[in-house]
Amino acid sequence: MGKKSSNTLVAFLAGAAAGAILGILYAPDKGTTTRGKLSYRLDKYKKVLEDFIEDLVSGKDTELTSEAKSQGQKVVSEAKGKAERLLGDVDDLLAQIRGSKKS
Repeated sequence: MGKKSSNTLVAFLAGAAAGAILGILYAPDKGTTTRGKLSYRLDKYKKVLEDFIEDLVSGKDTELTSEAKSQGQKVVSEAKGKAERLLGDVDDLLAQIRGSKKS
């Protein structure tokens, strides 16, 4: 699963959740029925999120946890590269400062 398909999955899930909630809010039901439906849907999405977090923390290998780990490793790798470039720039700047002081 690539970054694009991961973003598509997240967007789909967010859209589904938003659509379900909006559909429930605008349905012509009594307030207690609407609150009950909302509560059920939110509990369902909460459970999915809790399961994902549990799988991620425990190291269970699922499609979503694999993608999350892959993206996390990519972020760490990019941050490391940027930090190394920054360190190189600092070293160059220090060399220039020290070189100009000797003159």
